[in-house]
This record gives sequence, structure tokens and C-alpha cells, in this order.
Amino acid sequence: MAVEIEDVEVKKETEKALLCLIDGKELWIPKSQIDDDSEVFEEGHYGTLIITQWIAEQKELV
Repeated sequence: MAVEIEDVEVKKETEKALLCLIDGKELWIPKSQIDDDSEVFEEGHYGTLIITQWIAEQKELV
């Protein structure tokens, strides 16, 4: 199951993760947990982030 989070900005990117600004908080999201349909998948992107239910729960986003 996937979780959609709107208005996400990617601040930084590493080989394995994105530093996302979500509701005023900066959170590292592993690229392996980002859905292929996500609008947000690299540095400089802004839009809807689609991630796994598991990582959303780990980051307290749901």
C-alpha cells in the first residue's frame, strides 16, 4: 500500500535517499521506498511524493 503526500520539496539528494521538506520538517526518505509513480524523485523536485506505507509509518507521516 502506498501513501501520497502533497507539497513536498526535495532539498538534497544522495545515492540512496532524498532529503524532503514535508510540513516544515526535513526528513530523509530512502529512494527504495519511493513509488515509481511519484512526482518527486530527485533534488529540486516539488509535488506529490508517493512512498510505502512502512516508511510513512516509520517517519510518523500517517
